[in-house]
Amino acid sequence: MYLTHSFMNDEKKRSSQQPLILAVEDHDDSLLLISYALESLGCRFICQTDSSATLLVAKEYQPDLIMLDILLPGLSGIDVVGHLKREPLTCEIPVVAVTALAGREDRDLLLKAGFNDYISKPYMIEDLETMIHRMLPGKLNPLSAFELCQDWQIS
Repeated sequence: MYLTHSFMNDEKKRSSQQPLILAVEDHDDSLLLISYALESLGCRFICQTDSSATLLVAKEYQPDLIMLDILLPGLSGIDVVGHLKREPLTCEIPVVAVTALAGREDRDLLLKAGFNDYISKPYMIEDLETMIHRMLPGKLNPLSAFELCQDWQIS
């Protein structure tokens, strides 16, 4: 099962400069939080709970970035990243591990498995924003989440 944000119609997909991010997470609360965070950053996104469909969804929508939980039922995040990196249509898409595993050995294991980067749970929206800027330079609105909040308060 996957859900697409309302921005995902073809016209918006072609005209939007904001990045499309595929978020794969098995916990509904975590998925809801990440969707709010991505929306507040101005990203288009697809939220998915079924890791076995990640490759198909990635091939169909060609996201700019994939955020992939490591501890998923069925296929683990490490299994999924292996499939993504072996597929010609998805091998160039950056994949970020979203994990509570934050040790040095864990980081090395994730990078060797094919992840481009990782973000540790729990994370702040500023950490997410920094990671997206690092992985997708120039694709995210230059206003930070903090600046957007400040603009809303002034208006």
